[in-house]
Amino acid sequence: MSPQLDVEQARFNMVEQQIRPWEVLDQRVLDLLFRVRREEFVPPQYRALAFADLEIPIGHGEKMLAPKLEARLLQELAPQPGDRILEVGTGSGYMTALLAGLGGHVYSVDIVAGFTQSAGARLGAHGAGNVTLETGDAARGWDQHAPYDAIVLTGSVPVLPEAIQKSLKPGGRLIAVVGEPPVMEAKLITCVAAGICHSTGLFETCIAPLRNALQPERFVF
Repeated sequence: MSPQLDVEQARFNMVEQQIRPWEVLDQRVLDLLFRVRREEFVPPQYRALAFADLEIPIGHGEKMLAPKLEARLLQELAPQPGDRILEVGTGSGYMTALLAGLGGHVYSVDIVAGFTQSAGARLGAHGAGNVTLETGDAARGWDQHAPYDAIVLTGSVPVLPEAIQKSLKPGGRLIAVVGEPPVMEAKLITCVAAGICHSTGLFETCIAPLRNALQPERFVF
């Protein structure tokens, strides 16, 4: 069997054995997972693990999310062709590429300049022209291009900053993993009207926190 066939079989297995059983059934998302080549967003030394059900180190103390979680978050966010999307935490650029494949324009911000640069090169190679990459601290909000139709946080937050919710358009959606280890929950926040948001708990998971995430007020006795 040729290496290329090996890769395509591994991609097929990832979708059929990890992602689809995790209730990811949206055909737009499944088709996209075959088009966007995940292995090209993984550091070369970990490329053999590109389709494995685990988090992959990408440098700077950060990791790529597991494939099934990326796919599930994408499905729940449901980006639409005209959407202005904010991604907090560019990382490898893989989730950015997925968002760009479904949405209108993606504004992706990372606190690590190295990620902005390396993701830019990968996304450029993939012809993703509807992406703006910026370096900065967006853990508590990024109003530069607000309001947004959709927002995704690729790291967890102990509490969800109000400023991020306020940058949603009416009808806009935000997906984030909220809580502290070992208990976190993926939540979908929907802006039902200006300044009014509705929160829905989706599923439990546990991922690394965003740097400089807003901390809850602690009671001191």
